[in-house]
Amino acid sequence: MRLKMRNLATCYSEHAIKVSDSYCSGNSNNIYVSPSLVPSIQDEVSILYKVKLSTQKLLLITLTWSSHNIDFAFTISINEHHSKSCKSFCLRKIKGSKKLEPFDSKIETIWDLTNASYEIGPEPVKGYFVAVLVNSELILIGDMQDSLDLKMIALDYTFAKCSMVSRSERFLGNSEYLSKAKFFDIGTWHDIKVTCVADDERIKNSLSLNVCIDKKNVIHVERLRWNFRGNQTVFLDGKLVDFMWDVHDWFFESISYKKSRARAGIFLFRPRSGLDSRLWLEEKNLGHKEQEKVGASLLICACKNPG
Repeated sequence: MRLKMRNLATCYSEHAIKVSDSYCSGNSNNIYVSPSLVPSIQDEVSILYKVKLSTQKLLLITLTWSSHNIDFAFTISINEHHSKSCKSFCLRKIKGSKKLEPFDSKIETIWDLTNASYEIGPEPVKGYFVAVLVNSELILIGDMQDSLDLKMIALDYTFAKCSMVSRSERFLGNSEYLSKAKFFDIGTWHDIKVTCVADDERIKNSLSLNVCIDKKNVIHVERLRWNFRGNQTVFLDGKLVDFMWDVHDWFFESISYKKSRARAGIFLFRPRSGLDSRLWLEEKNLGHKEQEKVGASLLICACKNPG
């Protein structure tokens, strides 16, 4: 049963944090990270986009950038709405085009990463574009608006409506995870930093968890070994964003650890649709209209190599 608005203030008073509050104004530079923790390296980024064509047909497009391939490559996956299968294509050239088959629609992708710039991971941040042509409509990902090739393509196509649904990042290491996220269409981009802090160097696996947004401390979890799962809420851009963490496999061996030979911690930022929505951990079988209101989520998967 949906929580009533008058009950939410009580529910959030203990765990909801407004990023602009004085509580968050502490200096994050004072955080001490244990030298025994492995520096974190981002090795994969996967972004899911929802595309609505003029025919009202929906497509789901996923771009995956990775640095663990021997040769250059990025992957594009496309799922037509109501289709039971998702088709993936690995693109190994810096620049090119490819017709994607078989689909009900005529789909082609054109990309140019010749002048792409990178920061902390395998995902380009500027100087590139990936264009997906669906029948007579264009979906553009990237920032090369002044590309001559792109301008020539755009003359023959109209732009389809495209929005980001989720962003997933994988890191190797277990100390600090840096990211950028925009949770709502009308919101702004935020700098995200999730840090593991040494509580006591004399005690093995004595860690705390700190979350900083735009250089402000917003969440602090002590005794992480015993509080390995949980969730809190922050206010961003005037709306609610739930933060969930699960680092059980960092501290305790499990079947998944034995199979994968790596221990993974999960950190998830997920926006809610509004003050009258349910706690996101309870969100199941939500209606299509309510799903439309929700912004983009950010998932950080932190793989700690077994020692």
